[in-house]
Amino acid sequence: MSGYSIVFQSMIKYIDRSSGQVCDEQVYGGKAVSLLYENSFLYHTVLPVLARVKMFSWLVGWFQKRSSSRKNIQPFIDAYNINETEFAPAEFTCFNDFFIRKLKPECRPIVQGSDRLSMPADGRYLVFPKFDRFFVKGQEFSLSDFLQDPVLARRFSDGAMVIARLCPVDYHRFHFPCSGIASKPKLINGPLYSVNPIAIKRWVHILSENKRVVTEVETENFGTMLYVEIGATAVGTIRQTFAPETKIEKGQEKGYFEFGGSCLVLLFEKNRVQFDEDLVRNTQNGFETLCKFGGSLGKSASN
Repeated sequence: MSGYSIVFQSMIKYIDRSSGQVCDEQVYGGKAVSLLYENSFLYHTVLPVLARVKMFSWLVGWFQKRSSSRKNIQPFIDAYNINETEFAPAEFTCFNDFFIRKLKPECRPIVQGSDRLSMPADGRYLVFPKFDRFFVKGQEFSLSDFLQDPVLARRFSDGAMVIARLCPVDYHRFHFPCSGIASKPKLINGPLYSVNPIAIKRWVHILSENKRVVTEVETENFGTMLYVEIGATAVGTIRQTFAPETKIEKGQEKGYFEFGGSCLVLLFEKNRVQFDEDLVRNTQNGFETLCKFGGSLGKSASN
């Protein structure tokens, strides 16, 4: 078995792949996240209620779908320097319309080659070339807990793993990184804790407790892949837009998250994929890498 010990930076820092620079993350709702996860009293009393009572996330989502929330769109764009020129033409009648926006295809070109994996989403990436479990401050995250399926856990033991964290400021549609046949998604219900590094550092089991959806993909060049969407605080809704049991193409949209931060996990069988060196190096150094959908994630290990 292969274990990794992850040491997140004290401040949330990441490496911007496009520039190679180390950046400080501008966290939406950062003060609230820090307060809930770093204050021991609130962590043990208020947080479990917010995470486990579905009405809280439902109410947050409901407010973001009200027409009155439309006034918050431009201030949000300005505060986080979001590039409006990338947006596909659309009318945003509420904040959630903006949140699940589509982009112009030319803004996210898909890496070419059937032996190449593309990034499934805009987000901050960690990659593990040979994975079974990892540790954060002594806490263990295991595949068995995560998948709730001992057969699948054994099958993907010592395989490769990708974690992509999407922030509220990101494009929130997610896509297939390669071609193949995708199964019907399987829901594993659970609470909705934050997937922010502040929260993961405090309780790594969030990844294997939160609501998640698992899809098996029989790929053309990478064996069987598991594609997992993980809900988070205020993200009770994970929408699937693909047709199960049909041929899917690399770059094709799989679905989208409604309002909030969220997370994707990809699992590959042993000796099937070789990740790009910069992603591996940054992960080993404790940094997430900010990448754009469609960029290079890795290649087939057989090549």
